[in-house]
Amino acid sequence: MIRARGLTKTFTRGKDTVEAVKGVDIDVTEGELVAFLGPNGAGKSTTLRMLTSLLQPTAGTASVAGYDVGTHPAQVRARLGFIGQGNGGGFSYQVRDELHNQGRFYGLTPAEYKRRASDLVEALELNGLEKRTVQSLSGGQRRRLDVALGLMNHPPLLFLDEPSTGLDPHSRANLWGHITAMRERYGMTIVLTTHYLDEADDMAERVVVIDHGEIIADARPDVLKREHADDVLTLDVRGGSPDAVRTALAAVVGPGTAHPGEVTVPDDGAPDGPDGLRVRVATSRGADRLPEAIEALRIAGLTTTSATAKQASLDDVFLNLTGRSLREEAAA
Repeated sequence: MIRARGLTKTFTRGKDTVEAVKGVDIDVTEGELVAFLGPNGAGKSTTLRMLTSLLQPTAGTASVAGYDVGTHPAQVRARLGFIGQGNGGGFSYQVRDELHNQGRFYGLTPAEYKRRASDLVEALELNGLEKRTVQSLSGGQRRRLDVALGLMNHPPLLFLDEPSTGLDPHSRANLWGHITAMRERYGMTIVLTTHYLDEADDMAERVVVIDHGEIIADARPDVLKREHADDVLTLDVRGGSPDAVRTALAAVVGPGTAHPGEVTVPDDGAPDGPDGLRVRVATSRGADRLPEAIEALRIAGLTTTSATAKQASLDDVFLNLTGRSLREEAAA
């Protein structure tokens, strides 16, 4: 569905040249949901705008839905839907009129665009709002209207540029429920940019991490977390010294194992938890390692009074890859 090679975009501001996107290679197969993850200014939106033919690449090539974005932009646009960061509906226009006009823009007949608008109003729960003006809608309703506008031409490929930014958690969940239903109903390929790590983790089959205009990682969320971040086990241990705890856990996460981890124990032996030593273990496959760690401590004559496993997050991945927290940057 998408194939880009060496995709590059530079901007000139006065005497300065800004490299927004630096030689991106990306393939997206039909039916995938791929998320682009990165901070503001990383090049996510610029990449999407080149792939949708809204920006001409400075260098490189890209084909979308079988057409070159540079030489056949009209054919590309006819085959995709695009939902940008701002609302697409004109504030003083009625919902129904906006949908019908969108159908006209794509060359649909009156019978086609009226039927399509009616189907999308039903599917996206916009019933009863057809005669309301866009400015009278809530934030969640406006975003659902944006989805409807983006789907009027029945596109095989949908671009979502931070679709849920500014929505409250309930509206975000509601919007994603509708997008997921639309994807299943129409079999669309979706390319998403987002600041919300949980969206990328829960929704995407692949996550592309982009920073400073370059792709620095591209894999399934679980693979990224396994290869670029550690789970953290926290155990409260009673009945032994720090050295005894380290020795017991070395068999589970030590250098001799397939996935060595790191064990952090207070050196002075002073209680660090509510009931003994609080031990932290950084390791892969934390959920599998936790019972192994508890059993190793038991065999060593040590008692585990509490134990938890915290799974690595995509923010941990980004932090390890770039030295920065994407969650903190998004909040700022």
